[in-house]
Amino acid sequence: MRRVFLTGLLSLGLALPMAGLLHVAPVKAEDAASFYKGKKIKFIVPYKPGGGYDDYARLLAPVMEKYTGADIEILNKGGAGGMTGANEIFRSPGDGLTIGIINGSAMITNELAEIKGAAYKVAEYSYLGRVTADTRVMSTSVASGFNTYDSLKAVKEPFKMGATGLGGSTYVDTVIIGKVFEFNQDVIHGFDRSGPIRKAMKRGDVVGMWGSWGSARKTVKSGDNQIVMQSGKKRHKDMPDTPTIRELVKSLPNADKAMKIVVGWEALSAVGRPIAGPPGIPADRLAFLRDAFAKAVADEEFLGKAKKAKRAVDYASGDEMTELTKEATDLPDDVRKMFISAIRGEL
Repeated sequence: MRRVFLTGLLSLGLALPMAGLLHVAPVKAEDAASFYKGKKIKFIVPYKPGGGYDDYARLLAPVMEKYTGADIEILNKGGAGGMTGANEIFRSPGDGLTIGIINGSAMITNELAEIKGAAYKVAEYSYLGRVTADTRVMSTSVASGFNTYDSLKAVKEPFKMGATGLGGSTYVDTVIIGKVFEFNQDVIHGFDRSGPIRKAMKRGDVVGMWGSWGSARKTVKSGDNQIVMQSGKKRHKDMPDTPTIRELVKSLPNADKAMKIVVGWEALSAVGRPIAGPPGIPADRLAFLRDAFAKAVADEEFLGKAKKAKRAVDYASGDEMTELTKEATDLPDDVRKMFISAIRGEL
């Protein structure tokens, strides 16, 4: 009789406080696995095909299928500097069948400045994890002659920097770091993505641009461009001779204030390129997706293809991403105001 009673309690997943008995929690991973088997997951990319975000999605899709048992359908939803796709992810049903890759730093800056069309809350997405948080770099064309920080500081006439639209990461990087170092620069914004800016650099229409090291690597390797400065607490292994912004800031007369701005700016960059779903995904399904994503980014097939495509991988867990997004949106008032001014084109 006692055995039947205990078996009944265990089948209900109830904790047994009696001495000598183990707590038995409900097992939900199998339920989630059964739910996803044969289902279709929409994977939204908030940019047109061909860029870095699209590359990561297409590299991830086959291995995510392998670890979820679902079919992954990639949907490119470009527009509004990534906000169209980000909004669609956020507004999708919270059933765990819609995920996407987002430009974390750009989406945060848009939210901070209350840019029209930003209908999401970055800290409220359901995060699977981060695929990369690439080092931010300022690249210049070799032909321009601007090959060092000192050469940029020495100019008498303004030099031209290319950037995407207001609120885009390349624009915000350019104006914030330009303000920190008081560069004599003109920012030519309105490019729809980084590719056309690099073509403008090659033509000599602009001197340089800010962007990710992953995106800049190819043109540096070809000899067209060079890296003048980089983000991070220490120099990237691929750029041991390029100074970090933190190193350069130390020589400024207002170093303490400038460093506070740089630290806030780097917090935005640390959010990187996360994979996320809408708010409200059931806990067991989100846990299953997080586990599948963690396995996918550690998969030898994925890592081999990512290396071949020259796409860096810097994994962070879903829990870590939740904390990172909270930190990046909780800025000191003066830094927040500066970032908002940068986003709105007031710097």
